[in-house]
Amino acid sequence: MINDVKKTAEQKMAKSVEALKHDLQKIRTGRAHTGLLDHIHVDYYGSQMPLSQVAGITLADARTIAVQPWEKKMIQVVERAIRDSDLGVNPATSGDVIRIPMPAMTEERRRELTKVVHREAEAARIAVRNIRRDANEHLKKLLKDKQCSEDDERHALVDLQKLTDRFIADIDQVMQAKEADLMAI
Repeated sequence: MINDVKKTAEQKMAKSVEALKHDLQKIRTGRAHTGLLDHIHVDYYGSQMPLSQVAGITLADARTIAVQPWEKKMIQVVERAIRDSDLGVNPATSGDVIRIPMPAMTEERRRELTKVVHREAEAARIAVRNIRRDANEHLKKLLKDKQCSEDDERHALVDLQKLTDRFIADIDQVMQAKEADLMAI
């Protein structure tokens, strides 16, 4: 029973760290990468479709993303969806390819994005702590229902704290790596 609680808590904490990594990928550095467009949806014949399902997305160079819609009549719709997104980019169409140049980042913008990274990391830390709290409550319930001894519960609480510390250290490491990536020119 106790091992199940610890294993479940560990899996949930690992998912929190992965979610943080996924969220931080959306925060752009000076370089272009195709993951920036993952959250953009396009009106495709009346239904909202992810951009990746209506167009091919590639990197033209280190600062330019190329988007090639699979249907010619979708070019204007895709371009408008990219322009209206929260990325702050200005796509340009040349033929049947939409080029999205990534503007160079200013020092002020880098500092703003660093604050966003810190907020995301703190949200992940809170999620990990909440998972620990839920697991602790579950262990206390096991003890109350006499399904484990006090010593077992105490050892499990110590193990959960070590697990929490490990995952919070992982979150800090991910945050520092993204921060260093943002501040690099």
